[in-house]
Amino acid sequence: MVERAARRIVEKIVASAPAGWTRAVLASTAGRGGASVSGGYAVPGVPLWRNSLPHVFMELEGLTEAIGEVRGWERTSLEIVCRPSGEYELVAIADAITSLRGRGGGFQAVLDPDYRLPQPGSGQEEGTAAPAGDPELAVARFRAYMERRAAILGRPEQLPPPVSADALDAAERRIGRPLPADLRALYLIADGDRSGYEHRYLLGGNAWLPLKHLVAVHADQREPVWSGWELEWYSVIFDADPPGTVRRCGGHPAWLPFGTGEDGNYLAVDLSPARNGRPGQVIRIGRDYDDCPAYVADSVTSLLGRHLELLERGAYEVSDGHIDLLEPARRLGPERISGEIPGEIPPGLQAIHINDAESPVDLAPLAAGRRGRGAGAAAGPNLRMLHLNRCATADLAPVRALPVESLRVTLDGGDLTPLEGHPDLTSLCLGTAAPIDLAPLRTVPNLRALDLSQAVVRDLTVLADLPDLRYLALSARQWTSLLDEGKAPPTLAAARLADDHAPLDDALTWAARLGLDTEAVLRTSGTFLT
Repeated sequence: MVERAARRIVEKIVASAPAGWTRAVLASTAGRGGASVSGGYAVPGVPLWRNSLPHVFMELEGLTEAIGEVRGWERTSLEIVCRPSGEYELVAIADAITSLRGRGGGFQAVLDPDYRLPQPGSGQEEGTAAPAGDPELAVARFRAYMERRAAILGRPEQLPPPVSADALDAAERRIGRPLPADLRALYLIADGDRSGYEHRYLLGGNAWLPLKHLVAVHADQREPVWSGWELEWYSVIFDADPPGTVRRCGGHPAWLPFGTGEDGNYLAVDLSPARNGRPGQVIRIGRDYDDCPAYVADSVTSLLGRHLELLERGAYEVSDGHIDLLEPARRLGPERISGEIPGEIPPGLQAIHINDAESPVDLAPLAAGRRGRGAGAAAGPNLRMLHLNRCATADLAPVRALPVESLRVTLDGGDLTPLEGHPDLTSLCLGTAAPIDLAPLRTVPNLRALDLSQAVVRDLTVLADLPDLRYLALSARQWTSLLDEGKAPPTLAAARLADDHAPLDDALTWAARLGLDTEAVLRTSGTFLT
């Protein structure tokens, strides 16, 4: 069955081949969640990936199902190499090893599938302010809001019956936390805003969830979404605006979604705010807020007050029997800049991508003192991500004064001494033009992810001394050197072989040296007669 499914793919590859090709490579990770495909035809004088393969998604689905029946794998990483003669080889393994061709290059091996990088919000100081919500005022504002809406629409809007106190108590037990008093009071008026199959979208274009849906969505949203090591190793959870109000998390058990935009995003009440927040404050979370939850209001009571004020000011439109509140536009995500370092650094800047700038790039303006901030104050006091793309710098000294967590940089001169003891740095992607000493990284307490595949390193064995390194990307030559010395960092949870031309067989050998069990590999070969 596996051989038959593989031959269907080879047949299609051979039939679509360009003139003069010598071999074709298809790499894929596939399963019930879909498939990623990369590869191409090798033609003399033309890069392998310039000549793309035909679409074989349906055939890959059949091959993955066949392999799953034989081996019981839910997801499979595989590689097919075929030649004009019709000869082909298939290598497949469960997706602890994943091809990243076309998505950064090389292969990724997951050594500890249960490990997740810690999120900065878990260690933030808890807010101590009292809740701002007032249940009596919230009820009064809600009734006034509904009356004003009825006057605008020329009819009252029907809402579902209220929730009983017993049902609220049961929901709170399932959640493990009490609802804010003002939100609880609203559920004693109506169980959300859906009448029949239609929502009234009372919450500024968001539907108010029935209580049972609040409980269900909370169960789904209570933990951060893990996007895989390919993206997570260098990611940053940014701060909300105002700073220090919401924990820097992609999800949290104390965030209770009560409204939905029906687009994967939610309004939630936050019962565990950061230092400058208040319990019961309203935030935005979900699909578009995984890297930066957004602060909305200090309470549901205040949110209702804002909605009522917009109606009274006439800041609304009526369309198809619905009222759309005209709220001021809000920035989605953190304040960030792409391009070059501006002359004036916005105080709220959290991410900067310096692209294609003239090298060496002078980073000093990022750390220069701002007028009125006092001596030694950085111009980018909130800068969490600094990525130099297709350009280089000669001096990392300005980074010492910045709270940068994710740093991507090519060094053309200079060294890593400015990073010694850096308290915030968690991920570093480093390229170099000359050999560099990694010793300063021994003192970086929170460094958990490194990509040195574009760096020339004097002594890779220093990596074994990094106390909590969880992700490491190296070239094939660097990995061989490090593993031959027996100095792979013992704390690794994931690794990347950054060699886009390495066959899957080489990746399996590499992964086995890292300790992964690769004995279950499936191999088959044959000939498709053209």
